[in-house]
Amino acid sequence: MVVGQIEDPLDFAVVGAGPGGYAAALRAAQLGRKVTLIDRDGADGVGGVCLRVGCIPSKALIEAAELAQRTRDAADMGIDATLNAVDMPRIQAWKGGVVAGLTDGVRRLLKQAGAEIAKGDFHFTGAKTGVIAADDGQPRFVRFEDLVLATGSRPVTLGDLPTNDKTILNSTGALTLDRVPKTMAVIGGGYIGLEIGTAFAKLGATVTIIEAESRVLPTMDAHLTRPVSRRLKALGIDVKLGTRALGHSRGKLAVSDDRGESKISAEVVVVAVGRRPNTDDLGLNVADLQTDDAGLLAVAEDRRVAPHIAAIGDITPGRALAHKATAEAQVAAEALCGRNTAFVATSVPAVVFSDPEIATVGLSETEAKAEGMDPLAARFPLAASGRGRTINAGEGFVEIIADKADERVLGVHIVGPHASELIAEGTLAVEMGASLEDLALTIHPHPTLSEQVAEAAHVALGRPIHISAPKKRKKSTA
Repeated sequence: MVVGQIEDPLDFAVVGAGPGGYAAALRAAQLGRKVTLIDRDGADGVGGVCLRVGCIPSKALIEAAELAQRTRDAADMGIDATLNAVDMPRIQAWKGGVVAGLTDGVRRLLKQAGAEIAKGDFHFTGAKTGVIAADDGQPRFVRFEDLVLATGSRPVTLGDLPTNDKTILNSTGALTLDRVPKTMAVIGGGYIGLEIGTAFAKLGATVTIIEAESRVLPTMDAHLTRPVSRRLKALGIDVKLGTRALGHSRGKLAVSDDRGESKISAEVVVVAVGRRPNTDDLGLNVADLQTDDAGLLAVAEDRRVAPHIAAIGDITPGRALAHKATAEAQVAAEALCGRNTAFVATSVPAVVFSDPEIATVGLSETEAKAEGMDPLAARFPLAASGRGRTINAGEGFVEIIADKADERVLGVHIVGPHASELIAEGTLAVEMGASLEDLALTIHPHPTLSEQVAEAAHVALGRPIHISAPKKRKKSTA
């Protein structure tokens, strides 16, 4: 410590005000701790990337785009509707109101909990000390009793396509566009690229998606992504697979594939090739903390990386999901408050808000086999759903993976409208170790999309109701 430097004592500090960070702050306050929530943007940063420039604004944009597309498609249901215009400034204003209302709500909760919000970047100066440095004030040196790191992640950049806030954008910039470009190229066929590309196609842009791998959503099982690929084609989105972007100039994107180089029209380019954990500027080495090659911190089951320091969310191993960070936050806060607790990620659902949506939880058939199980996979098609037909949707399915030995549900995978809402039942089934009979005998309301879950369980048990019976299983449960 520098002579004359006074360290401000902090009881419970949280670095990062995203979903994980503010959840950790609120839980610690509930447990009687005096909380200081530190964020680069101070109170303006509450909600983090997810609430301010990621999950919430992207889903708002997707919802507006879907409404525009449904207006165009209304003729299929006998309704002749005309889409007069897409007013992006008004969409952005509405979206901004959604975000503002939610962030204001979180700020009120933090205030009610007595949490202090400190503005500035945090850096360790020792194992239990640090400094909060803000551009508009003196550095604040602090000594903490306990601390949670929840600094999140940022978009990966490409050297040949540096963002410029005009023609080359990252996902954050794409979500703030105040106009619909005539042509748009999206670099990356993962979930972020598909969500942004599909939304802007529905809003009226001519969209090209560039993916280096052989298919979109390459980390997911291929059979889950096929309905999405078909829908992309139906929407007029050009998907270039096995292709890499080289550079952008004068409204043209240079790309390369196994046939050579070519150029495509792209008034705007969106770089959506992944995210990088925000751990490189924390001074972790001073606190004797180390990351792996990907910048992630290895954590114990109670999320600790040191006796008085925990880490959660995108800076730790596992999928970078807001709901995972929120669940980890509660464990971290409780562990640092002396409670015996652990985060066991048995069933963390993941959702792609594509068209149709994909939602998945638990093991796939391939993963179950890799773990030495003898899995049973059963599907119920959306085309056989009465509710699916009434909303003019027939592309998708519910798939259940179960262990043949005891008929325990190992995974649930849903492709179709509102899959994001339906996956919670599958998550609960996996978490509780439910059986196929548990799902099949649970009465689901009719006509609803949720019936597909029970129907898929009936298929797995060899006694389907609304589709033809599959080949007989060796073990009969009828």
